[in-house]
Amino acid sequence: MLPLCFVLMPFGKKTIPSGAAVDFDAVYRDLIAPAIDAAGMESLRADEEVTGGIIHKPMFERLILCDFAVADLTGANANVFYELGLRHGIRPATTVLLFAGSERMMFDVASLRALPYQLGPDGRPADVEAARAGLRKLLEAAKAHQGAPSTDSPIFQLVEGYSAPDIARLKTDVFRERAHYAVEARNRLAAARRAGKDALRQAASALGDVRNLESGVVIDLFLSYRAVSDWQAMVDLVAQMPGPLAHSVMVREQLGFALNRLQRRDEAEQVLRELIQERGPSSETNGLLGRVYKDRWDEARNANDPFAAAGWLARAIDTYLQGFETDWRDAYPGINAVTLMELKNPPDPRRLELLPVVTYAVKRRLAKGTPDYWDHATLLELAVLQKDESAATETAAHALAAVRENWEPETTARNLALIRNARSARGDTVEWAARIEEALDRRARG
Repeated sequence: MLPLCFVLMPFGKKTIPSGAAVDFDAVYRDLIAPAIDAAGMESLRADEEVTGGIIHKPMFERLILCDFAVADLTGANANVFYELGLRHGIRPATTVLLFAGSERMMFDVASLRALPYQLGPDGRPADVEAARAGLRKLLEAAKAHQGAPSTDSPIFQLVEGYSAPDIARLKTDVFRERAHYAVEARNRLAAARRAGKDALRQAASALGDVRNLESGVVIDLFLSYRAVSDWQAMVDLVAQMPGPLAHSVMVREQLGFALNRLQRRDEAEQVLRELIQERGPSSETNGLLGRVYKDRWDEARNANDPFAAAGWLARAIDTYLQGFETDWRDAYPGINAVTLMELKNPPDPRRLELLPVVTYAVKRRLAKGTPDYWDHATLLELAVLQKDESAATETAAHALAAVRENWEPETTARNLALIRNARSARGDTVEWAARIEEALDRRARG
């Protein structure tokens, strides 16, 4: 899947303030699109992808979700400058500017780096090969430094401490609440989720063509399928999404999650590894990839293949650790790393160093007043690892009260069972932990 590059520019033939006529379609066709293609990206222009609703909504989606953007400032087109302002307010980097060399850059952006190109008498780009090479070079530089890009947005450069919401990387569990979509569709999907898979599929059919829906509705449907454990429907829906939405980090992460649940491990690994290669490690992506390796370890263990099991277990631990190190505030990959270290024989001594760090991370989140199921479940798992029956009993009650989707307590019960079985094999029996597992299993069955 190629990175998406959104093109901000006028359409058709326009007369610019200098009096020259510019064929912007030729500029796009002969200069910009070939350079984007040569840089290993897929270009998107506002009139190239037909979607429902007014043009502004898909345009906003592209501005926010596309990894890269090219803006042609020739003629100081008001729409282009408005779009560029939105892009600079959301993305600190990966936006490349260009303009016709005979034009004078507008004052507000005159200090920004921009690539000049020349126009011929017919309004088409002249010396097009050199212009393509220059644009390709800038795009390749942005792509090569995507993990730690140099800031090209004047807002991020000049306003110290400024940060904008990174829409593409919002945590999955809060994305649904932050997306703006039709109230009627939201209520319909919420009711269908409560009724189960069949009702949800009927509600999805009633929504109509996915390409004509607002992105918030599509994401809500996507996460609704996850809530009822309809993994195949999640995979099918991604194939129907508009390009920018399907390419967003959250969708690709959850696609990997769904593929793994379908036991399509190779595909899940590929999706998640591509994300890490493109954007660097993260607590969310690494947490999902760690789960793929954890499931492969479990399969090898059940198949009595100790050598393969040891390899997958080590890879899972390393992947979770890498994710935790990118963001100490997210305890999810940390608790998984610690738990898997406990399952090694003998246990990995590094777990003793990590236990207090993971505990602190989840307690800080709880102190901020925004805990969810996984925060309570993490504390529960930590209490079991520390053999603290009182704390485990208390946190189990909080976790059960915070369950949103049935697969959540199922996952926690499975982790606790793995800990209990590994300890039992070493002659270390903790009987009270089994009762907590049973309560989680009952909740998972609804």
